[in-house]
Amino acid sequence: MATINYLYRSVRDSASLVLRLLYRHDNQDYVYGVKSGIIVSKHYWNKEHKKKNPRDVDLINKQTEINSKLSKLKSHILKRFNETETELVNKKWLEQEVSYFHHPLKSETSFPNGFLEYFNLFIEEKRSELTNATIKKYNVIANLVSRYEDNTDKKLLIKDIDLNFKRNFEEYCIKNDYAHNTITRAIRAIKTICNHAKLNEVETSLQLDRIKVRYKKSKSIYLTIEDIEKIKNIDKQKLSETYDNARDWLIISCFTGQRISDFMRFSKDKIRIEKGKHLLEFTQQKTGTVMTIPLNKEVLKILEKRDGHFPKPIASQKYNSYIKSICKEAKINDAVSGGKLTKIEDEHNDKFPYRKESGEYKKWQLVTSHIGRRSFATNYYGKIPTSFLMYMTGHKTEQMFLNYIGKSNKDIALELTKYF
Repeated sequence: MATINYLYRSVRDSASLVLRLLYRHDNQDYVYGVKSGIIVSKHYWNKEHKKKNPRDVDLINKQTEINSKLSKLKSHILKRFNETETELVNKKWLEQEVSYFHHPLKSETSFPNGFLEYFNLFIEEKRSELTNATIKKYNVIANLVSRYEDNTDKKLLIKDIDLNFKRNFEEYCIKNDYAHNTITRAIRAIKTICNHAKLNEVETSLQLDRIKVRYKKSKSIYLTIEDIEKIKNIDKQKLSETYDNARDWLIISCFTGQRISDFMRFSKDKIRIEKGKHLLEFTQQKTGTVMTIPLNKEVLKILEKRDGHFPKPIASQKYNSYIKSICKEAKINDAVSGGKLTKIEDEHNDKFPYRKESGEYKKWQLVTSHIGRRSFATNYYGKIPTSFLMYMTGHKTEQMFLNYIGKSNKDIALELTKYF
């Protein structure tokens, strides 16, 4: 649940109040502050605004006027917050919503009422605020909606997004083997687009707010210490230089806990030695966080093997293919439940001809570039203080970290029995 408060943060005698939005999402606290556009004097705010039962008529009128402005702005922001996908909320979003409150869009402004036309407009408007990965996800969803339109032979309007659409869209996706969480992600994005259109006074369904979907918790797939040993012990004669290079990256990722966008940029010049310890310094691409992490003996062995250098960088798509083959060679064959991308033969679906199909597979079939990060967090849980692991992985709260490695309350209780 979000809350809003107002603060006077200026050294000037008169200034705009700062509006602060506070909320909690995925067990993490967020606070954003922007200028509210509501100007008051420092004396009024500190001495008079909260004065109860004033007798001065001018002060009574002043309090009423300011409280009315603050209340209306607060209602606007909270309403828009509840209508917006939480992942899209940030400081720029808050500044934009304050601006919309003070300068509403003129009614003569023309916006498309077709869903896909508006979707494209939304992506272009938000392009400077969204990461390339988020834009790519939105485009995938737009392509899915386009295929749904082709299947129903009907062009969707913004106002068509209602409970009946939700039901039909889910049935179409299930029939075409889309995973539950993929469908949920798509519907949430579709609802976000409609709420944005609603702000621009495009007609929406009265049922829009009743569209609800939930993610299902997925099983965490990771490489155990035993799996990693099997990978390390593959006969080098069975691996080409390319696959040996990929194997070394996989081992490095399992002992550093970083994303592929970061570990593929590791280089010799980012290493420094302090008190005899090798430290690696880099900036995380996704978060912009400046990191300094230790390199353990397994990583140092690989560097020694390569004359102090990291393996050669590999494109993510090729890397995913290579490490699957490596894990297959290492006989990582445990049966596990999960979702696997499968190519679909469909002449009408050349934009994204893959589906994530749920089922039981051999573990090597589900290996992707992310498995090193999750393996690091899971294997070292209980062996290294959780706060240190969170520093390495970048999780902000312990609950987020535990959810990431798939620890339930029962698992935590069993861990606690070691101390009783």
